[in-house]
Amino acid sequence: MMAPAERARAPENARENVARRVWRAFALTWGAMCSDKGALTLLFAGGIIYSFFYPLPYSRETVQQVPVVVVDQDRSALSRQITRYAMAHPSLKVLALTPDLRQAQDSLWRNDIAGTLFLPAGLQNKVLSGRAAEVEVAGNGLYLMLNKTALNGLAEVVGTVSAGIEVKRLLAATPSAAQAGAQRAPIVVNPVPLFNVREGYGAYIVPGVATLIIQQTLLMAITMMFGTWVQARTFPLARDGAAYCGMLLAYASVAAINCAYYFGFVFWWQDYPRGGNPAGLLAFIALFAVTVAAFGILLGTLFRTRERGAQLLIVTSLPILFVAGLAWPETALPTVLQYARWALPSTAGIQGFIALNELGASLAEVRREVFALTGLLLACVLLGLRRWRGDASRMAQD
Repeated sequence: MMAPAERARAPENARENVARRVWRAFALTWGAMCSDKGALTLLFAGGIIYSFFYPLPYSRETVQQVPVVVVDQDRSALSRQITRYAMAHPSLKVLALTPDLRQAQDSLWRNDIAGTLFLPAGLQNKVLSGRAAEVEVAGNGLYLMLNKTALNGLAEVVGTVSAGIEVKRLLAATPSAAQAGAQRAPIVVNPVPLFNVREGYGAYIVPGVATLIIQQTLLMAITMMFGTWVQARTFPLARDGAAYCGMLLAYASVAAINCAYYFGFVFWWQDYPRGGNPAGLLAFIALFAVTVAAFGILLGTLFRTRERGAQLLIVTSLPILFVAGLAWPETALPTVLQYARWALPSTAGIQGFIALNELGASLAEVRREVFALTGLLLACVLLGLRRWRGDASRMAQD
């Protein structure tokens, strides 16, 4: 029989033994990651490369100096003023000034330009006589960003000149330019972007893609390591709950490090909106990291070769981004996908990180994402631990 003091120390020794096995599995998993060059490249080098390579095309945030052609058939003081305004607009680059409409159309069809401004003959005469005058703008709809910038820029040029003409007319009936301006625009609109302050495409898309990169690189690395273990018919860890917890924490720490790198350094380096709710962001990072790790372990037990998991994850990355509700509105998705997409950690992760880091939301305001990750974490741990205990030995012997 055990003495009372020994019986009191037994639970403590058992807890110490479990903790020792967990941390041993943690260290072994990190050792396995560092010794696998392919996994190590995906876990760290891949994220660093993506952090500089992917935002590069969007580094200027807004499209500028879009090539256009002005077709001036009026050849008047008014048409020359409009042309000068177009040349001064930061979004436009006037490549040519010509009276030949066909020349501009040919340039548009050859993709040499993104838009044209057509100033018809008699434009100034109509304006001076008080009649309605019209100009035409055209763009190439194949390139959405260039087309939007060209059409908006040309419309702003014409609108600015038109407003100046209207103010001059009002000056004839009012004693001051201030009153004329007030009559011309009695309600002033002052647009102020709250979060994406430069209204750039990079600040819109890169934060969401960064979450997907963190998830996909970790999942590919885990499936590669599991495939290697199965092919070699050996597992470096014991197949019990303590080893599973240590492995889970090791993979989760990698995801947390990558999240800290992107949200702490990359967004600062690229000057993206950030720092809305730091405390909530840290808590969400911990939940997301553990969920992705559990999801990866469960996924890893399904593959028996090193390459299969990476192949599947590469071809599914773009669909995963689309169903996340960032690049494509979730309400436009089929009903089945609106529910099925929550089985992926990236769906809640993208929405939650953007809300917390960029919009300054509280954890209560992202409770849907928190509940989704928590439910997914529990499901993945239960299923993954079961497969880890019962199926790993069978797969190693196949």
